[in-house]
Amino acid sequence: MRLPLIEPAHLSDEQKPLYDDMKAGISSNFNAFEAVREDGALMGPWNPWLHEPKIGGAIWELTKAMSLAATLPDNARQIAILVTGAHFNAAYEIYAHVAVAEKEGMTDERLSTLVAGVKPTGLKGEEEVAYDVTFALLNGGGVLPRPTYEMAVKTFGQHGANELIYLVGLYCLVSVTLNGFNVPVPEKE
Repeated sequence: MRLPLIEPAHLSDEQKPLYDDMKAGISSNFNAFEAVREDGALMGPWNPWLHEPKIGGAIWELTKAMSLAATLPDNARQIAILVTGAHFNAAYEIYAHVAVAEKEGMTDERLSTLVAGVKPTGLKGEEEVAYDVTFALLNGGGVLPRPTYEMAVKTFGQHGANELIYLVGLYCLVSVTLNGFNVPVPEKE
């Protein structure tokens, strides 16, 4: 870990309101995995964001917008997030969203395949479209192919297709943050 976790007692005046907002958001929306240390320090991507409150605050606002106003089906969201995490081999992202997907009932076989960077068999409808769009954006090296884009619009509507593209972009940023600062997965006792 390249940035030390910040205990609440050591927060600057600029960090305190961001910390409070992030901690509240974590407890209501990101509670399937460990994100807050016993002493209250934030883990995962929240710690690097807290180190740079102006930039981290902007990323947190985008994260909240993508989480609190999500319209994509949860299974499609988790597939897109896990494909992105696997693409970047972002350990904390994989750890966190495997926990979320397990809580939502995703099978071990599907999770294993997704985090291995392979397309699972048996994806249906919106799941397959979410996988294909995410895979194409991460591996295509250019513009999302027209048939893939049109299938996303047909499946999710224009707003949902937009949301899926933004979601992949957000989790690229999250993955790069996690990898750039070598954010570890919490140790299990």
